[in-house]
Amino acid sequence: MKKSIQLIAACALLAGSAGLFAQNLMPMPYAPLQNVAQLSASAAVEVQQDLLSIAMSTTRDGTDAAAVQNQLRQALETALAEAKKTAQPGLMDVRTGNFSLYPRHGKDGKINGWQGSTELVLEGKDFPRITAAAGRIQTLTMGNVGFALSREQRALVEGDAQAQAIERFKAKASEISRGFGFSSYTLREVSINANDQGPIRPRMMAMEAKSAMSDASIPVEAGKSTVLVNVSGSVQMK
Repeated sequence: MKKSIQLIAACALLAGSAGLFAQNLMPMPYAPLQNVAQLSASAAVEVQQDLLSIAMSTTRDGTDAAAVQNQLRQALETALAEAKKTAQPGLMDVRTGNFSLYPRHGKDGKINGWQGSTELVLEGKDFPRITAAAGRIQTLTMGNVGFALSREQRALVEGDAQAQAIERFKAKASEISRGFGFSSYTLREVSINANDQGPIRPRMMAMEAKSAMSDASIPVEAGKSTVLVNVSGSVQMK
């Protein structure tokens, strides 16, 4: 009988200890945030676009698919050979673009011919070199001209804009803290986002009248891009 009482007491003690242990493992409710301010700051830097891209293309059509494809291939090979004469990595890179060949249907729904197109893209930082090469290519015509920031230029400008945005964030955090009667603050969390905004449409001239261009350079004019960096987050005022 005495052993039974001792066993019951031991079990009760064990159960109580387990309950206390489980209670200690229960997550404590977080204290509500106090004296925390959410804020953001941004900086924008405008820079001249330094990357030019010219897409040149041509179309062919005929009744025989193989013949149309061969005409496109010859036009592209001739243009590619001409462009490679002055190509140089970074200054003017040359690559082929879209190549398509699809059937043309008559009113009766049957195939009555084939039509296709091919594209060559000249891209780089040396604008005179690129426009001169485009002017010498006679088997393709101008399709599109675009301007952008090179990776190096974007990284450089983005670094400047980021530094400005961070300084503005810090100044704003100090100002807000003082406004609420605090002497300082500590950073809780922060998020940094960057993007660049260029002109909706690049400006260009002399896209028409290819036969009149001969070997002359194609006049182009680059615009500017604005690199915008936004810093947002929260600070603990103290």
